[in-house]
Amino acid sequence: MSQDIFNISIAGENSLIVYFGAEPSPHIAAQVSQTADYLRQSLGDLLIDLVPSYASLLVIYNPLQTDHYLVRSAIRSATHNLQQSSAQEQGNLVSLPVYYSLESGPDLQQLADNADLSIEQVIAIHQQTEYRVYAIGFAPGFAYLGEVDKRIAAPRLATPRQKVPRGAVAIADRQTAVYPAPSPGGWNLIGLCPQPMFDPGATPSMPVQTGDRVRFNAIDREEYLALGGIL
Repeated sequence: MSQDIFNISIAGENSLIVYFGAEPSPHIAAQVSQTADYLRQSLGDLLIDLVPSYASLLVIYNPLQTDHYLVRSAIRSATHNLQQSSAQEQGNLVSLPVYYSLESGPDLQQLADNADLSIEQVIAIHQQTEYRVYAIGFAPGFAYLGEVDKRIAAPRLATPRQKVPRGAVAIADRQTAVYPAPSPGGWNLIGLCPQPMFDPGATPSMPVQTGDRVRFNAIDREEYLALGGIL
């Protein structure tokens, strides 16, 4: 990774932020994840937290045990290692089942009509892409996945719903996501996923992490219910 692609800035008295680029991409998301993994291993207990985002990584360290000079050096070592190997295929590949239908995806028909596609084509296009987990936010387990094929990209709803069900699979612009819990939301709903996206009692608590890769696989109504899905 060349030195002019990323920069390191002081973000607080005990934190640094690393910027990997101006625009998010699957490659940058993989680099963020790879750098975070390296810092966890190299800094260990010197870290308080790592907060990955679309194209940046916030590094929060214990100022009683280290300083920004040492942490900056570790960051540079991590980014230097990115020069030695491709980060594109880093991250786990996670498969998520989806019950796509008009019953489970109330915006599926409208999205198809707007794209001048059939419902079957929208479903096929949504499944054929391997998405990268760009960031996790909004709610625990809400993973922002990109990038959605341009043919089925859709703007957020003009009026958000007051309640989106848990497991709703949705599209907004060129991102897709699974709602981990009932919540308000303005994304276009195209299906339901029975896989819990956040379980505080489990280890790990989420099936995906920033930098992972995600594929969606269609299941029918019976499979969805058998896997614990709720209609």
